[in-house]
Amino acid sequence: MSVKSYRELIVWQKAMDLVIEVYNLTKLLPKEELYVLTSQIRRAVVSIPSNIAEGNARHTSSEYVRFLAIARGSKSEVETQLEICVRLNYLSAEQVQTAMGLCNEVGKMLNSMIQKLIPTP
Repeated sequence: MSVKSYRELIVWQKAMDLVIEVYNLTKLLPKEELYVLTSQIRRAVVSIPSNIAEGNARHTSSEYVRFLAIARGSKSEVETQLEICVRLNYLSAEQVQTAMGLCNEVGKMLNSMIQKLIPTP
C-alpha cells in the first residue's frame, strides 16, 4: 500500500468518525452504566482506529493483518454493545443507526484490506 500515513486511510478516518458517534451516544446512557457499558464500549471503539494505526506502522504484512483483525474484532464488539443498549432500552434503534452504518462500512473496508494483504497461494 502506498500510503504515507495511516491518517490518509479512509478506513481510519471512518473509524475516527465512529469514535465520535459512539462517544456522543454513550453520553445518553444512564450514569449507573458509566463504569460498565459506557467504559467498555468506549474502549472497544477507540481500539478500532488505534489498531489500524498501529498495524500501519508495522514492518510486515502479516503483522498489519493481525492488527486489522483486532480492529475488526473490536468493531464487532461495538456492534454487540450497541445492540445491548437498544435491548436494554437505553438507546433506540434510530439513535444507533448512524453508528451501526459506520460499523458496517468500517467492517467492509477492514475485510477488503485484510484480503489484499494476505498473499494468495
